[in-house]
Amino acid sequence: MLLVYTQKQTPRLDYSFKHICTRILGYPVSFTSVIEEFIAHQGPKLSYGKQPMGNELFIQAHGLLFQQGFEDVEVNVSPWEDTIGFFGTGEKSALPFDIFAATFYLLSRYEEYMPHVKDELGRFPAEESLAYKEDFLKQPVVDKWAFRFQKVLLEYFPTVETHSRSYMIHHVVQASRPFEFSQRGFLRNVMGYGRDLIGLRFKKILLRSRVLLYLRKDPYDTFTWIINASKKNGAKLSVFFLLGEGFTFREDINAKRKKVKLLVKQVADYTYVGLVFSFHSLMDMLRLKMEKKEWEELIHRSLGNTMNDRFKVGLPSTYRNLLELEIKRDFSMLYDSEVGFRAGTCTPFLFYDLDYEIKTPLIIHPVCGVTGALYNKKAAEQETTTNELIKEVKQVNGTFSLVFSNKDFTAVKHNKWWKELFSRSETNE
Repeated sequence: MLLVYTQKQTPRLDYSFKHICTRILGYPVSFTSVIEEFIAHQGPKLSYGKQPMGNELFIQAHGLLFQQGFEDVEVNVSPWEDTIGFFGTGEKSALPFDIFAATFYLLSRYEEYMPHVKDELGRFPAEESLAYKEDFLKQPVVDKWAFRFQKVLLEYFPTVETHSRSYMIHHVVQASRPFEFSQRGFLRNVMGYGRDLIGLRFKKILLRSRVLLYLRKDPYDTFTWIINASKKNGAKLSVFFLLGEGFTFREDINAKRKKVKLLVKQVADYTYVGLVFSFHSLMDMLRLKMEKKEWEELIHRSLGNTMNDRFKVGLPSTYRNLLELEIKRDFSMLYDSEVGFRAGTCTPFLFYDLDYEIKTPLIIHPVCGVTGALYNKKAAEQETTTNELIKEVKQVNGTFSLVFSNKDFTAVKHNKWWKELFSRSETNE
């Protein structure tokens, strides 16, 4: 067990140290403010504060973990070997940066509580983030810092037993629109015919007709392929369905239709499934409860995993609503316009409520982006970008997750890379 001496024990201190030491490195950690207890401890130990007591392993504290509430914090990002760091420390510190304060800043999404310009959907945009501005969005910096800390710890305490974790793949599929033509209703298909006719898309008219006449399978219904590919590659898979109102009329689908319900049940028989909360319900607790109830009545299980439509997260209200609904895990912590690590980590972490200064039981699953963020790039650039993200995650033995859409696996040429990426196994990376 790692013992940390600090003059003041705070929820922030506990939260940050346990993410780095326990969740990433696998070391149990405890805290003390009693000098005699610290001196008597025979295992690995360090002091965290403004000044060292003697020659012990010491990390200088920035001060953020001893504060309450949130205020404008000056952040100066500097290069640190192959990564970056901020909240610099003095010469006596074993690390040049207070990685624990920096970790708290990123995981708590401190910057999202500060005044910022929202996008047209009321979301915190990637361009407003420190990681985007300082060009470290594509690095899981928190995990990198953790292994830098482990290296220093082993220099002081060579006999410390290391706990290695393994690289994992957790594929996420958002199936907000499980069918392109089927189950769309009479009016939407009539409008679709009209748009295709005006646009002279005769092949699409023929395709729609064949699907509606049951002469071929709906092109977006790729779930058999998804499940079979997941069985072969051994990766964990979670599929999320939307049961509520679509974001636009064109996207809306009648989730009460028998075929839609049957599809959800069939997928739930083979893998993990979750609910996409509709965009228009996110600030309405009554509608959230209704969608949750409808989901649980459909699959006869309690709702554990959720995702927000358009990945909208408004802190802290969005996550407080999930806590009230007793949701265990959320998959919305990403940007839909940029790939990377919104919270700076590829390790699941707990939501910390800055208003109440408490660590909550809601687990945030970090996802490094959505395929839609790369749609406008050439295939070669899509492949290069995703391979770079995988390389970063593998370096820290983290969990690689990317949000796919079920339509990423349709039989069209530009989906070749997504199908190849999804089909990879952990052993052939």
